[in-house]
Order: sequence, then C-alpha cells, then structure tokens
Amino acid sequence: MKEITAIIRPNKINTTKMVLNTLGFPAMTAQRVLGRGKQKAILGEVTMAIDKTKLRDKQGTMPYIPKRMLTILVPDEDVSLVVEAIMRVNQTGQKGDGKIFVSPIDEAIRVRTGESGDKAII
Repeated sequence: MKEITAIIRPNKINTTKMVLNTLGFPAMTAQRVLGRGKQKAILGEVTMAIDKTKLRDKQGTMPYIPKRMLTILVPDEDVSLVVEAIMRVNQTGQKGDGKIFVSPIDEAIRVRTGESGDKAII
C-alpha cells in the first residue's frame, strides 16, 4: 500500500476530489497549507481567509503560497491510476501546479473494526 501526498492549487481541489470520487477513491485527508517552491504567489488564486498583508515580504510578494494538500492511501496496484488522475486535473503547464509524492506505508489499521492492511483503506 502507498500514501499519495499531492500539493495542488486551491482552485483545483473540488475538481480533484470529484474525479477521485468518481474513480472510487473518496477517502482522503485534505488540508489547507502554506508553502512554496520557486513560484511567487498568484494573488488571484488566494481564496483562503488570511491576512495577505502579513504574508508579504520586502519585495511585495507572498513568501508562502496557499495550497491544498491531499493525502490518500491506495493499494499498490492503484497508484498509477490515482497519480494520473491528479496530474490530469492539476497540470496547467505553469509554475505552481504542485507536487505529488508517493511513499510506502507499512501498515494501516481501521480503529473501528481492527481491520488491517488493504482492508483498512478500502
């Protein structure tokens, strides 16, 4: 089993969730995050309730950019499908499209039933 962590633009979250749900992957954790790579902020995309004046640096740009982080656990055989779906929805060809990380998961346990492994995430 793998953990897929996707950092995406805030304006792509609803479409991404809809596509993943349609593919049979409705379970995920979504968080509002701040971060950055090489990109400066695209203020037109900032929809979070934040004080933008406090986030500006000396050059007048935002040093940290509001993004959404999705975490999804999937069986090994579904990794390519989920990554491709996230890519198709979020790839605009411009800086700031995001990143996807795939990490191995040793174990998952559903607290309610005690099920473990793939049974705990399906």
